[in-house]
Amino acid sequence: MLTVRTERAGDVVVVKCAGRIVRGQESTLRNAVLAEKLTRIVVLDLSDVESLDAGGLNLLVSLHRWTENNRIHLKLVHPRPFVHEMLTRTHLDCVFDISSLDHALAVLGDCKCRPARAAAY
Repeated sequence: MLTVRTERAGDVVVVKCAGRIVRGQESTLRNAVLAEKLTRIVVLDLSDVESLDAGGLNLLVSLHRWTENNRIHLKLVHPRPFVHEMLTRTHLDCVFDISSLDHALAVLGDCKCRPARAAAY
């Protein structure tokens, strides 16, 4: 089962995922991200994601495309070793912006100081 909790700080949304991102369970995460049309950055916190299958990988790619098309930056943070390995083996680590939670918070802290511009992407 996949649970999703969303927190907003200005124009940054953190989507905290827990459980399994697998085929048949995609709608919870998809709906949470698609609801954030007016944000600048979506951070997917994967620290509590236990597993990921082909359906989950497909969902992440789909969300990546949607965010790019809507001028939103998608960032994956703190994937567990298994999830990180799945992203690496499928070469999706080259597609996604993946970092530790500490690094993401530091970058986002720097972003707060800069004025947001819609045409920055």
